Amino acid sequence: MGRARWLHVPFWATYVFLYAPIVVLVVMSFNSGRSAYTYEGFSLKWYGELAQDERVRDGLVNTLIVAVGSTAIATVLGTLLAVGLVRHTRSKTLDAFALMPAVLPDLVLAIGLLVFYGMIQLTLGLYSVILAHAVFSMAFVAAVVRTRLTNADTSLEEASRDLGAGPVVTFVKVTLPQLAPGIIAGALLAFTLSLDEFVIAFFTIGNTEQTLPIVIYSMIRFGVTPKINALAAILLLVSFTAVIAGQRITKIGESRAQD
Repeated sequence: MGRARWLHVPFWATYVFLYAPIVVLVVMSFNSGRSAYTYEGFSLKWYGELAQDERVRDGLVNTLIVAVGSTAIATVLGTLLAVGLVRHTRSKTLDAFALMPAVLPDLVLAIGLLVFYGMIQLTLGLYSVILAHAVFSMAFVAAVVRTRLTNADTSLEEASRDLGAGPVVTFVKVTLPQLAPGIIAGALLAFTLSLDEFVIAFFTIGNTEQTLPIVIYSMIRFGVTPKINALAAILLLVSFTAVIAGQRITKIGESRAQD
């Protein structure tokens, strides 16, 4: 019994190692002083200053535009890619190529996209970042939807076709409702990844506009302040909320499928 208790020590130590810096960051975002390392009292003034910072507001707007646009593209293409890989083309090689953007280092993918944009003479801007984020987010959406599709009941689709429904009608009225939890979870994951992504955006956005992670990078070069901590805390809250919502939706879909 005592030995079993000792096995919990590395487990909790790992959690402390992972989340202690996050807890410190959030606590220091409510610091009344200007130091990011010495807590002087509770205050919300840094969150108020964020709301008045025009550069932060513009970066937030650009980030939301990129996240929403890339999520929409990645969700549609990722869902179709998952359906094609599971139902129409069984190939481990194609599976590997489809999921490759998810495992490639961000720096390699960013440089590759930048070179590709240069070859086709595409002017960099928010739309180039949207396309770039859609490339790697699509792989994550496909992975999530594919898992859901593998566990889906194919008898319903067969019954739909036997009753005279065409492939498109069957896909829209039978397949998509079954995949809805996986699609929503994949979309939330894609939104979260795009919201926090820095490297690819830094290489593909150009010089006229900035996303919020790039704004944070330019601010942190002069030192960490409670204002940056407050901004990071807000991003953490949005990211955690999206991830938890995606997991919850996936579990609800799985429980309904079992029933």
